[in-house]
Amino acid sequence: MSDVETLPLTGERTVPGIAEENYWFRRHEVVYEALRERCRDAVVLEAGCGEGYGADLLAGVARRVVGLDYDAPTAAHVARRYPRVDVARTNLVALPVRDGAVDAVVSLQVVEHLWEQERFLRECLRVLRPGGALLLSTPNRITFSPGRDTPLNPFHTRELSGGELAGLVRDAGFADVEVLGLHHGPRLRELDARHGGSIVDAQVAVVVDGAPWPDDLRADVASVTCADFELRTDDVDAGLDLLAIAVRP
Repeated sequence: MSDVETLPLTGERTVPGIAEENYWFRRHEVVYEALRERCRDAVVLEAGCGEGYGADLLAGVARRVVGLDYDAPTAAHVARRYPRVDVARTNLVALPVRDGAVDAVVSLQVVEHLWEQERFLRECLRVLRPGGALLLSTPNRITFSPGRDTPLNPFHTRELSGGELAGLVRDAGFADVEVLGLHHGPRLRELDARHGGSIVDAQVAVVVDGAPWPDDLRADVASVTCADFELRTDDVDAGLDLLAIAVRP
């Protein structure tokens, strides 16, 4: 494939169209799908747009989508591949956007990478119009790095539990804060059982060991769809990822 078609895997950023990456891609995509209607006819700022597939999905219903990313090759890729998205390279703790300019700020799987999380959220508040929505996801510290104060993932600076995320968002000045948890649905729970209790651990073991992918694991990973996940307000602490929805007063 040409550079316009794909970005390399980094061990952290997920990209579409790779069978072995499909579980992680769908786990991210399902949150974009859940937020899609909230972005209809809105001016949307995506802080940390990554490969750009999510910003492009939102661009199908939004009035305008601006995607921001710190990585220059990533921003260039988004500009080439997704012409519906206006993209720029920037530092996310100093957003190049005027006060009250956007209807929604979307930031999925980004805040855990930032050293200045509080400053980032204050910037999100600043650029939102009154009544505008913050839509933010992050891995759940309790299930992603269980029993640890420091993240297992070397790309992460600080991970959050549901309660910690809600408190961080409220302290930044947001109101009506709601936190949902992303869970495996029935079919993924069946795949967990089929692969020793966790299809995630089975994938990680292959990557860490550098072994060839077992055919059955590759096929099961490639078969995952958005419908295999559930976003719920109950049992948030058991969620794999967290989604915070909040409003600028």
